[in-house]
Amino acid sequence: MSKIMEIEALDIESFPKGMISRAKITIVRDGMGAPVQVPLLVARGNKPGPVFGITAALHGNEINGIPVIHRIFQRLDPAQIRGTIVAVVVVNVPAYLRHERVYIDGRDLNRTMPGKPAGNVSEVYAHRILDRVVRHFNYLVDLHTASFGRVNSLYVRADIGHEETGRMARLLRPQIILHNPPNDATLRGAAAGMGIPAVTLEIGDPQRFQPEFIKRSRAGIRGVMAEFGVVPRRAVEPRESPIVCKSSKWMFTEAGGVLEVYPKVTERVDAGERIARLTNIFGDHRGDYLAPHDAVVIGKSVNPTGHTGARIAHLGLEAEEGWAP
Repeated sequence: MSKIMEIEALDIESFPKGMISRAKITIVRDGMGAPVQVPLLVARGNKPGPVFGITAALHGNEINGIPVIHRIFQRLDPAQIRGTIVAVVVVNVPAYLRHERVYIDGRDLNRTMPGKPAGNVSEVYAHRILDRVVRHFNYLVDLHTASFGRVNSLYVRADIGHEETGRMARLLRPQIILHNPPNDATLRGAAAGMGIPAVTLEIGDPQRFQPEFIKRSRAGIRGVMAEFGVVPRRAVEPRESPIVCKSSKWMFTEAGGVLEVYPKVTERVDAGERIARLTNIFGDHRGDYLAPHDAVVIGKSVNPTGHTGARIAHLGLEAEEGWAP
């Protein structure tokens, strides 16, 4: 077991070649003045090549990505690596320790990027993650899941009109690929703004490990790394082609009550098909929700307690054959 390095910023040259190293990088300090340290795994090859970044648990309750990283590194042979693989095992350490989604001030780090060097607590944390770690990457796969009360398919958010991110999305071989240009304050968007091709891999459900999705995600990420010459190519098992969606929207409730959502994730629904049923607390029927168009269910709510404006289902608009953004 290698010694854990304690660092203030990622410096690729400080890591030994031909080895897998462990490090803790100090991002901020807490109210007691103690360092808040983010764990890194770094595999540096003997031969030059790109820096391939993987990040997990930007939301503290989205943890399927952690064992994906573990399994990738357990199977790496540093002698065969070109360049460097850097994995941030847990980005949002305070939220992870509290089993929560958001940072300590209640803000969503994935709506706070790129942060500010002299902003509030979440803005500073976001800025330093980018400045001290992510800016050194040449590629990024950011690992997420659904949040509390919802479930996801295994799907990728990517700008499939961009040559490199489009290739990354397909090589991950998810169930669904959602065309989604990075135009918001996400980590993916901030990385893209720095010229780093980045995709988001949504790996199922929150606060749990799902072995099949973990296995598929590990294999997919390895395939992406092989495409860019970081690791050797290997044969891959055949899989069905992913469903490609050119856009998506969530359905929301117009009233509160007890919510029941019917279709499963990855299921196709027809326009006018009943998606969900709402009752009041006494069991009286208060309305049905119908699919507004033919769609694919990317994710859905599994929380029966539905306030007015609650999420129902994340519906993807499937791309026609030959469609290109």
